Amino acid sequence: MDEECRNCPALCETRTQVVHGYGDVDADFLFVGERPTATADEVGVPFAASDVDDQSASDRDDEAGTTLRRLLERLGLCDATSPADAPVLENVYLTNLTRCRDPDRRPTDEEIVNCDPYLNAEIRMINPEILVPVGERALRELGVEYTTTLAEDLALPADHAERIRGRGFELVPMIDPREQSDAQTQRWLEEFVDLMASDYRQTKGQRDR
Repeated sequence: MDEECRNCPALCETRTQVVHGYGDVDADFLFVGERPTATADEVGVPFAASDVDDQSASDRDDEAGTTLRRLLERLGLCDATSPADAPVLENVYLTNLTRCRDPDRRPTDEEIVNCDPYLNAEIRMINPEILVPVGERALRELGVEYTTTLAEDLALPADHAERIRGRGFELVPMIDPREQSDAQTQRWLEEFVDLMASDYRQTKGQRDR
């Protein structure tokens, strides 16, 4: 994992650092977002965020990171007492489609393609049972690569908290946390708790959607 990657010149000018994946390398669950949050760009941990009370109302990416962390805490996958820059994660790994951040725009398709080898290397290394695309962009990218479902048939909110079976993995998509209603958050948590209690390891690589 190149810490000085120069594949995307425009992002090299705006990033603080390259943010590669972080977490339990033996994890069953791998969460994939679109790009690093503002705090992740500062501390080097995907989905990292400041406490809600310390956030700028305009920085919605950090709000998403905080919400995801709280979901992981409720699932018992993150130690609630651990710091934002060094969360203690169990059975979960966090990463993004892209490794660098422009504060004013989302990544281009070319930038996502440039980062694809990093993401593929992480997925091969972790070899998770469940991929969790966080947001529409991640669902589209992972769905095309790892399911047999047509890209146009993958969409949020329709696929939020649904189990999508594909090539070697199951996907459980999530609406971007900053856009979830309380009901959508509760539904995703309930479905994921049921999944964690199931024999999900037995299904890997055996079924299509």
